[in-house]
Amino acid sequence: MIVIKVGGSEGIDLDLLCDDVAGLARDGVPLVLVHGGSHRTNRVAEALGHPPRFVTSPSGYTSRHTDRRTLEIFEMVYCGEINKGVVERLQRRGVNAVGLSGLDGRTWEGPRKKAIRAIEDGRVRVLRDSWTGKVERVNTGLIQTLFDGGFVPVLTPPAASFDGEAINVDGDRAAAATAAALGAETLLLLSNVPGLLRDFPDEASLVPAVARAEIDAASEHAEGRMRIKLLGAREALDGGVGRVVLGDARGADPVTNALEGKGTVIA
Repeated sequence: MIVIKVGGSEGIDLDLLCDDVAGLARDGVPLVLVHGGSHRTNRVAEALGHPPRFVTSPSGYTSRHTDRRTLEIFEMVYCGEINKGVVERLQRRGVNAVGLSGLDGRTWEGPRKKAIRAIEDGRVRVLRDSWTGKVERVNTGLIQTLFDGGFVPVLTPPAASFDGEAINVDGDRAAAATAAALGAETLLLLSNVPGLLRDFPDEASLVPAVARAEIDAASEHAEGRMRIKLLGAREALDGGVGRVVLGDARGADPVTNALEGKGTVIA
């Protein structure tokens, strides 16, 4: 069992990704594909007159501030355009994929944070009207039903709050929770960089391997979204996943390459 998370940053080729996923699926490899859609969501939000706002927590993690209007735009892009685009690509390659958000069937469930703390102008502020949360429960029964029916699950945020509300959750951490709940051997976190870079953005500074005990130290020189990915990697390993690979989603055979250890292997 492998769980694959592909980010939504600029430069990722979903056609090449789906070529690779389809090959694995035809070979009988059980897998779940989780995807993002951040770059496209930013563009749509700008076009709709509600530009994205990003905030940094006191612990140093950057995320999208999700008010209700942002959540609606997020759902349009993630659940609509991107999710169905991935499903269509897989169907055209002979893979009977089913696209779901974490809200559907409470595939992902957790508490909603109605307010968040963020650093702005050097001060800690409390931001209200937050529709964010964290995945604490995975509906493995629903996912197993899809497997039993011969389907490949394609999952995307949002998740469901315990009260049934849609909540924006981090895709990397949701994928980590999914991998742990399913007892996956491997979690792949694919993005538009080759892995953890010691000197971002110099791709020649790729860190090929990080031991579990070194994750916190590695986070100190991680830039941007890579800090969240390292947090997700640690959560996956703590949940029993065998290894996590931070790989490159920009070229041909991104999943195969990551499975072969190309990128940053964390175990």
